[in-house]
Amino acid sequence: MRLAGLILFLITAWALAERLEDTFYVPLDHPAIQYARAPDDPVARLEKRLESGEVKLEFAPNGVGYLPSLLKQLGISTDSQILVFSKTSIQTQRISPRTPRAIYFNDDVSVGFVQGGDVLELTSLDPRQGVILYTMDTEKSAHPELTRRDDCLRCHQGAPTLGVPGILVSSVHPRTSDTRDPHGNAYLTDHRSPLNERWGGWYVTGTHGAQSHLGNNTGLVDPVQPGGPRREGTQNITSLDEFFDTSRYLAPASDLVALMTLEHQTRMTNLLTRIGWDTRIAEADHKTENLNSEIEELVGYMVFADEEPLREPVAGVSTFAKTFAGRGPRDRRGRSLRDFDLKKRLFRYPLSYMIYSPAFDGLPAAARNRIYQRLYDVLAGKDRGEKFAALPAEDRQAALEIVRETKPGRPEYW
Repeated sequence: MRLAGLILFLITAWALAERLEDTFYVPLDHPAIQYARAPDDPVARLEKRLESGEVKLEFAPNGVGYLPSLLKQLGISTDSQILVFSKTSIQTQRISPRTPRAIYFNDDVSVGFVQGGDVLELTSLDPRQGVILYTMDTEKSAHPELTRRDDCLRCHQGAPTLGVPGILVSSVHPRTSDTRDPHGNAYLTDHRSPLNERWGGWYVTGTHGAQSHLGNNTGLVDPVQPGGPRREGTQNITSLDEFFDTSRYLAPASDLVALMTLEHQTRMTNLLTRIGWDTRIAEADHKTENLNSEIEELVGYMVFADEEPLREPVAGVSTFAKTFAGRGPRDRRGRSLRDFDLKKRLFRYPLSYMIYSPAFDGLPAAARNRIYQRLYDVLAGKDRGEKFAALPAEDRQAALEIVRETKPGRPEYW
């Protein structure tokens, strides 16, 4: 839960920030937020079930401990596994190219596992509060507990998370020949990032043609002292057996499609949280807050208006693409916002599946209604501005029709 200190960002006062990325933090203790209150997120609900004895976690004896049982209780598939060997965790000393940290995730929860680690690291999405952080001791116990860890906010709340408690994916870039840049940098990545800037410090299994990325380069061990660039033997990798003992993990892969999906999801999560917080604070303070720019940023991201296009098809090696798409929901024609494209873009239809998330539904009505209106304007072709010009009319219409049939609580005008 520790991001390397070389992410460059501008720190300004929250009230004076002109961009979301310029916000260092939004107050946790504002009466409209009260981040420390008892949360209502999947991990908090599981902890209550553990305390009551309704469920029990099983302990596996093969080094993974509670991990398989925990994933099962949280509804997380093992094929979501992605592996990172950059030292971006509270368990830095145990992470290396031979012992990467594994991350498993669904729409609401992520679980981090480190070989021989002291704790499992969890993030869980509360519909109002945003991301809540937890750990669970890996040592076998008669009563395993999930412990909230607000101390992790020292790295999980700041400019990279848009000023609210959040999550992020970073890429370690190699140092250049410029002597003024002796160490290289780490950058946040999402669906807007060019492929050749992504995944430094990550293992990546999958095919992507002649497109290149920074993954599988084990010289990029530490964001503070990364090694030089290396491409030979790092591209279009379909097996990680030559890098480390994959049998010590729940899956042998670090799936490319899963990693791209998580990248999209992280910024979506942070945007939803930020808009929710800003709206509730403005309402509580009886202020007329102009959230138009924030809503425009969210809507543009939700419809992938600024997505970096793929130059060649990509494919993962696990079952993630199949199982993720299989979660639906689907309309009468069998279409889903979870359907992947993977030829020219990540998803088939230009609207994020996060519209189904409790975080979206948990937005204050004032913000949610305005977002619905702007999404409708874009998808129905009423907004023909340059920003959305690259979205094909038939794909906009398909996304509109899918939501019309599958999204409870949508406005009637949809």
